[in-house]
Amino acid sequence: MSGRFRRILALLLCTSLLAGCSGTSTETTKKKKKVKKTTKETPTETVEPGYDVTPEPLDPSTTPTVTPTTRPTPSPGGITDLTMFISMAGREINDGNEIQEEIAKLTGVRLKETYLSGVSADEAIGNMISRGDFPDLINAGYMSQTLYQSDYLIAWDDYLADPQYSNLREMFTDKEWELFRQDDGHIYWADVFKNTYGEDQTKLYKDGLAFWIQVRVLEWAGYPKIETLDEYFDLLERFYAENQYNSDGKEIIPYSCITEGWRYFSLESAPQCLGGYYFDGSVIVNTEDYDKPTVEDLNTTETAKAYFRKLNEMYAKGLIDKDFASQDYDTYIQKINSGCVLGLCDEWWDFAYNAHDTFVENRMIDLGYEYVPLALTIEKGMPNHYYAYKDTINNASGIAVTTNCIDPDLVFTFLNRCLDQDILNLRFWGIEGEDYLVDDSGVFYRTEEMRNYWSNTTYQADHVCRYDYLPQYDGTSRDGINAMKPEQQAYEFLSTLSDPLVRCFDAYGYTSYLDFLGSEKKEAGEWFPLYSYSNNLDLTTPEGVAFYAIGECKHEWLPIVVLSSDFDSVWDEYMEAYAECNPEVFLAGMQEELDRRVENG
Repeated sequence: MSGRFRRILALLLCTSLLAGCSGTSTETTKKKKKVKKTTKETPTETVEPGYDVTPEPLDPSTTPTVTPTTRPTPSPGGITDLTMFISMAGREINDGNEIQEEIAKLTGVRLKETYLSGVSADEAIGNMISRGDFPDLINAGYMSQTLYQSDYLIAWDDYLADPQYSNLREMFTDKEWELFRQDDGHIYWADVFKNTYGEDQTKLYKDGLAFWIQVRVLEWAGYPKIETLDEYFDLLERFYAENQYNSDGKEIIPYSCITEGWRYFSLESAPQCLGGYYFDGSVIVNTEDYDKPTVEDLNTTETAKAYFRKLNEMYAKGLIDKDFASQDYDTYIQKINSGCVLGLCDEWWDFAYNAHDTFVENRMIDLGYEYVPLALTIEKGMPNHYYAYKDTINNASGIAVTTNCIDPDLVFTFLNRCLDQDILNLRFWGIEGEDYLVDDSGVFYRTEEMRNYWSNTTYQADHVCRYDYLPQYDGTSRDGINAMKPEQQAYEFLSTLSDPLVRCFDAYGYTSYLDFLGSEKKEAGEWFPLYSYSNNLDLTTPEGVAFYAIGECKHEWLPIVVLSSDFDSVWDEYMEAYAECNPEVFLAGMQEELDRRVENG
């Protein structure tokens, strides 16, 4: 039996163990989910966000350490303390955070957020399940389905039907809310990102894949137009030939990526975008016949082979991070924050916020280490669809309320209140007169000193409370004048650009990061994104088994392909191993889902 199939069997075994543990102890038995009665009993699709995620199997013999949760505690001042766990890396704010305290005075709730640290999401949430102890709120990412299946989440339906919670209801249309409904007929979570109120004010490219390049490289080359993968690596190679060390003596890394866990999308996801397709994650959707789109295998295309051949060639030349196949996320981010990495393929939210703040604090902001996105294609002149021109709803995970919460009404009241404009202003703009000013026309703006404070991590910990994983909006404020967030306010966005970024924007005549992409202005179809279906598959269906086998295979083989001294022979071996995963079964299931989405429109 191959190692890959042993791992698949281990996943099956762990799934069984997890299902068993959710109902074996007295502690877990009494914490079943509180199903809110609703008249909407028709189950519809369930979907999963992100990429080709193959969760790490839960090992019941391990007991990773996570911060113990606490029950809501009313303080002497009438403020209730709640807890939330977020299955992503992040920075926690300090006790006594000034804006958090202002929000607490207005809402009656102080929320303690805990982020993933030192363990995987599987381990952290598995430990919660084994103890039967959860925070009041949770964003479990791809583990959301596990919590739902284990009966640890409270249904939203009654709250969404109650006019008292109209802010929450307003987040999505009735049709969009139906996308969150699970197979028992209830809704248990909501996406808090990629939701636009009023007019689209997008300036950053935060939620899509791109090839990123430091602006100093473009400046060095005279700001050329880079359109293809070959042109991109040719520029990195030429720059590196003349600049192998930064001014502080650190060695430059022309290109880096990561293969740790679900973040291996930075290695494996590019071929669909290089081929001119939308970023559907798990498959390519061919729209030559727009009314009858078809699923194609992104892993076996000539574009995929050409992409990995290029990575193989660049690795042999010493242009790709020698540790890419073994480094963890912290190491990856440390390298980016050092200013040493010239280029990468990733999404903005995964690296750029952290890097920008580090560059500001360490007085590196004017060295040209910041990045702009490039929408590369495999051949010159191809239209690209990196930017989909629509809000992409992550309807398979999001913020959820757990059955350990003893006052769900308070929690939903708090979430609803967090969408009032005064609270949104506090979260993202801060305190008027201290963090931003208002001109005679009602337009919010900041001084340079205010902007510098908001980029300082110490100031953030003591003063800023964005509650990033609570319900929120992009777009236009309810005042019809300002953007919901400073980075989307035209003047503020341009004012926060470093001098090297300003020179780069001016050289190309651009006013936002989207201009660098130049994606065809055509909104993705109703099916988009199909990863919202594939990443929700489990091992109970043939297509789910095939999907997990494909993920295991790619995790194992793609680093080997890049590192190989004989690309063609190793690629052939990889394709043989890939064929054993029964990809045709997975593709058939994806085509069926695509047809269903097209039919339902």
